[in-house]
Amino acid sequence: MHDELTRQDIKKMKEELDYRRLTLMPELIEEVKRTRAFGDLSENFEYKAAKQAQNKNRSRIRYLEGMIKSAKVIDDRSASDEVGLFDKVEIYIPEDDETQIIQVVTTVRTDPRKGLISKESPFGKSVLGKKVGDVITVHVSDTYSYEAEIRSITKGKDDGSVPLLGY
Repeated sequence: MHDELTRQDIKKMKEELDYRRLTLMPELIEEVKRTRAFGDLSENFEYKAAKQAQNKNRSRIRYLEGMIKSAKVIDDRSASDEVGLFDKVEIYIPEDDETQIIQVVTTVRTDPRKGLISKESPFGKSVLGKKVGDVITVHVSDTYSYEAEIRSITKGKDDGSVPLLGY
C-alpha cells in the first residue's frame, strides 16, 4: 500500500532525515560513549536512556525512509468552491449544536486536537469535494454516524506551515 503524500510532505521528511542522520545521530553516538564510561552497565540508567534515544532515532529514520520510498505523490485538484487538501472548513454539527474549523491534511500531518484532520479519516473522506451548504454524513462505525453542514471553505495550500506528525 502506498501513502498518498504531497511534494511538501516528502520535502519535510527528507529534511528531518538529514537532521537525524547528520546532526542527531552523531550526538547520540557520543552520548552513548560518554554514559558507557560511567561503569556497570546493568545499573547505568544514563546509558540505558542514551541507547533508547539512539534506537528511537534509528526507528524514526527507518520509518521516514519507508514512507518516502513507498509514497505516491499527489496534488490537490479541487475546484475553487470545493473542499480540497489544506483547505480550512467551518462545519456545523447539529447533534452537538457546535461549530468547528478543521483543515484537511495528509496522514503524516494529522493532529485532531489542532483541527488537522486526515483526508483518510471518516470525516476527511466525507468532506473532500463537497461545497458550502452541503450536509455530509460521517460514518464512524457500522453503528454510529452523524451529520455535519459545511458553512464555509477557506482555500489553502501546502505551504509547509503544517508540521509532520512526530512521535
